[in-house]
Amino acid sequence: MSRAETGIVHLGLGAFFRAFGCVYVADAVAASGGDWGIIGVSLRSPATRDALRGQDWAYTSVSLGATGRQTRRIEVLNDVLVAPEDPVAVLNAMADPKVKIVSLTVTEKGYCHIPATGALDADHADVQHDLTHDVPVSAVGYLVRALQMRRAAGDAPFTVLSCDNLPENGAVVRGVVLDMAARIDPDLADWIATEGRFPCTMVDRITPATTQGDIAALARDGINDAAPVMHEPFGQWAIEDNFVGGARPDLGAAGVELVTDVAAFEAMKLRMLNGTHSALAYTGYLAGHETIADTVGDPVFATYVQRLWAEIMPAVTAPKGVALPNYAEALFDRYANPAIRHRTWQIAMDGSQKLPQRLLGTLRDNMDAGRASPCLILAVAAWMRYVTGIDEAGAPIDVRDPLAARLRAAADGCDTPDQVVRALLGFEEVFASDLAPRLLGPVTEAAEVIWKNGARKAAQEIAR
Repeated sequence: MSRAETGIVHLGLGAFFRAFGCVYVADAVAASGGDWGIIGVSLRSPATRDALRGQDWAYTSVSLGATGRQTRRIEVLNDVLVAPEDPVAVLNAMADPKVKIVSLTVTEKGYCHIPATGALDADHADVQHDLTHDVPVSAVGYLVRALQMRRAAGDAPFTVLSCDNLPENGAVVRGVVLDMAARIDPDLADWIATEGRFPCTMVDRITPATTQGDIAALARDGINDAAPVMHEPFGQWAIEDNFVGGARPDLGAAGVELVTDVAAFEAMKLRMLNGTHSALAYTGYLAGHETIADTVGDPVFATYVQRLWAEIMPAVTAPKGVALPNYAEALFDRYANPAIRHRTWQIAMDGSQKLPQRLLGTLRDNMDAGRASPCLILAVAAWMRYVTGIDEAGAPIDVRDPLAARLRAAADGCDTPDQVVRALLGFEEVFASDLAPRLLGPVTEAAEVIWKNGARKAAQEIAR
């Protein structure tokens, strides 16, 4: 069977989109046809391209259940481009009028925005470059310049489909695109605002990093694949059904929830899944646990995460037909799946970009309502302990975060936990100026317990 012609370009072709978006699109094409093949774009490294090229862009999707695994060959990719090697090829692919959708999984930091406000970070080095060069380096720059090419050619814009864990992700990417476009050409920004579409989405599938052990295990079963993807059986995708000209794959046939407003889905997932994932990543890592499954297998953290959900649920409006306690119970079962080796260090990455959406919004709502949030507060304090770059045994931590050097420098200038808290709360990119003073007392108290007794004992005390 021949592959579908390209109708989608995806920026940030990592394991998550190959384990999630590509699978849904393949199912939609299988169900209803259409030219919805995908060109993937690696914005940094050629590793994925190099691994897939010898396989004609096909790869194995491995669903890891608690009782076994299932494999499936995915053949929806038509090419993989590497942006630093040939940025013009990427722009030309995006500018092709046959391409109707440009989707993104570039992580929170890839939007070159200020997490606390959602606004474009005009001082970001990549933004500064893209404002003055026709050939961009950032994902936002590629979107703006490709849309500029479409307008110049008299073609309709593509739909921009964010698949990253940001609240109102479509609105965020629309905002940064319009801001950058207005600085380049106000008429371009007006055209994008009028003709473009930026639907919000909620994506959910736990996708641990593929290891050499995973590749070797498949080879022993006769599947030779240099770039398989591992994921849990569960998957959920909710999309605001708002596409340029209505052009999209038959995603509903693939199980996607096409809705008029995705806000309730994304808020539930960001706060109840991503929020607890981050909390478990920092506290679990400090306590010496390698994976989320290991962490919730510890009775202390199993109790801690249940108390976390009890704090979070009052600040979440359930989507129609969803019972939040049942959702939390299902999340725990997913976290405890022993086949999913989702490492705490992987989830801990880029915390300065994640905290505002995953934890701080809930904290603000609870504070405004007069609700105590000791488990959420502990998670913030654990992040602060983590980004000092030294673990509880005195060993160095490989902190991977856009602000890592600045955070470490701020912490290095402090002698006590309360000084660390005060210094880190001063990062307005993370903590809004009106929220930081309200957090100072409770986060300092939690930090002092972590520094003195360790994260596990702190979690045990708070979750009693």
